Amino acid sequence: MRILGIDPGLQRTGFGVVDVQGAQLAYVASGTISTGEAAKGNLPGRLKLIFSGVAEVMQRYQPEAASVEIVFVNVNPQSTLLLGQARGAALAALVHGDLPVAEYTALQMKKAIVGHGLATKSQVQEMVMRLLKLPGLPGKDAADALGLAITHAHAARSFAALAKGASLAPRAHAQYKRGRTY
Repeated sequence: MRILGIDPGLQRTGFGVVDVQGAQLAYVASGTISTGEAAKGNLPGRLKLIFSGVAEVMQRYQPEAASVEIVFVNVNPQSTLLLGQARGAALAALVHGDLPVAEYTALQMKKAIVGHGLATKSQVQEMVMRLLKLPGLPGKDAADALGLAITHAHAARSFAALAKGASLAPRAHAQYKRGRTY
């Protein structure tokens, strides 16, 4: 399975692509989608660059699934809103390309990659480099995106095993008793 990880950002959106064969991970590509060519005040132009950049990455590498970081509220609410719009542009591109999308928090990704949720960016870079046997450190945004793809590779295996062992489908029938569904 080929997984695309996306670390959304308004100035730089990181992407990382990994192949998964059983428990083996293989690096395919990574980089950043920069919105620097759009004027700072041109939010629609920046969002268009993110959307088209993610669409181009999907077209080039043909992933089968995507993993995106969930955004939390920062100290500055305006920054959080802008970041949420960048994330929305990336999600729209993924959904437009009919990719299944999984979402993970930065804490979940750091815990899966480094072993604890308070890891620094440099620790994530180092572990991604080791896990994927890269010759050098990936950029910070690309490392986070690769980390999200790796996190999904591990989680998807666990979810598949759970689904195989127990039915996760909703109940096909219900009984009504005194206005309640059972």
